[in-house]
Amino acid sequence: MSKTVKLRKGLDIRLVGVANKVKTDVPMPKVVSIKPTDFHGLTPKMLVKEGEAVTAGQPIFQDKYEEVIKYVSPVNGTLKAIVRGAKRRIMEVQIDVAETQDFDGGSAIDVAGMSGEQVKETMLSAGLWPFVKQRPIDVVADPNQTPKAIFISAFDSAPLAPDFDFVLHGKNKEFQAGLDALAKLTEGKVHLTLNGKMPADATFTEAKGAQINKISGKHPAGNVGTQIHHIDPINKGEFVWVVNAQDVAIIGRYFLSGKFIPKRTIALTGSEVKDPNYMDVIIGTNVADILKDRITSDNVRVISGNVLTGEKIEADGFLGFYDNQITVIPEGDEYKFILTKGWLGPGFDKFSNSRLFPTFLTGNKKFRLDTNLNGEERAFVVTGELEKVFPFDIYPMQLVKAAITDDIDNMEALGIYEVAPEDFALCEYVCTTKINIQDKIRNGLDLIQEECM
Repeated sequence: MSKTVKLRKGLDIRLVGVANKVKTDVPMPKVVSIKPTDFHGLTPKMLVKEGEAVTAGQPIFQDKYEEVIKYVSPVNGTLKAIVRGAKRRIMEVQIDVAETQDFDGGSAIDVAGMSGEQVKETMLSAGLWPFVKQRPIDVVADPNQTPKAIFISAFDSAPLAPDFDFVLHGKNKEFQAGLDALAKLTEGKVHLTLNGKMPADATFTEAKGAQINKISGKHPAGNVGTQIHHIDPINKGEFVWVVNAQDVAIIGRYFLSGKFIPKRTIALTGSEVKDPNYMDVIIGTNVADILKDRITSDNVRVISGNVLTGEKIEADGFLGFYDNQITVIPEGDEYKFILTKGWLGPGFDKFSNSRLFPTFLTGNKKFRLDTNLNGEERAFVVTGELEKVFPFDIYPMQLVKAAITDDIDNMEALGIYEVAPEDFALCEYVCTTKINIQDKIRNGLDLIQEECM
């Protein structure tokens, strides 16, 4: 039975630079990159050497400890470089893109006639498995486990997030084929959660084989962790798998055509972008051509993802594996005079979760915010700010403290199995202590995985 949830807590950060609902063509990138660092906890084992030719869908490395999980090339080309960091850790695998991209493959695959195990084997061999992530721990799903449910969020509520209704409009067949495949992987339900504040596209409302739920409220209403918590919470020993809505269509595209075509529609957003809009790109694409002549100033930060959970990249960097947007905002590395732009200033251009500045009276005004923290890390004290934006029946302050002190018993008692770092992004934003709360939660999850799972 479908559920309707209304959130009372959360925060919408209103930023300038939302993408116009127009698609522009971008050239095929000259280089793409698959970054093992996008897959937390992965130790890659290379299957291809530098200088070797690769084709779209060909495995280029695999999980050293779970060799059935393979990570494939998104394009035809030549392996250009294996970029290593400290202790020879593999940071990037760069591939020179060939001029011809025909995305060779087989014929359509009949999902209806397959068992769950056959679907799983097909996804593993095709390189589709990394699109499936698991809760708890928020890592690539363990194919040896059986999830009690699969969750798909049909909208993203993060700042400047792409509109999935626009992105997936007209892709009903691909999305439905992906749903049909995922439904074979669980004996439980496939939950598809819509934005309860507005009508959804037919791609979602006409989907079959899934329980369609609605959730309304401020961010993080679109986070799948919020939806799991309010619809079908996770207990210790249980697993839930999650898949991004666009990745469901990529999976479906493979079963319909037999071809691995890892194209995704991303939003180019942010106050420092000229004419922000949408474009179709290959996963792992180089952003240099996308950003060329599109940035309004030199002193900017380019983020793969959104401003709360995204990763800082260079202007010639690469799109993250799971990211649906690129955000460009001002770099906050300039000193602010205390009486004008500082904390004693009138604050007419400042966004605040509290009523400290008069802008709370401006309604839907959007802001041009930079990356300045406006302070430094300090003692982690009780403020009550985290609870205002955290729509879980969990004590966020106490859970973060338990994670900081490696207190496994308290982490389990306070709900560590239900959360992922992204669920604490707003807590990190409003926290007056300037602590990287998402990192603390990630460290706590790593400890739980090592000691308790």
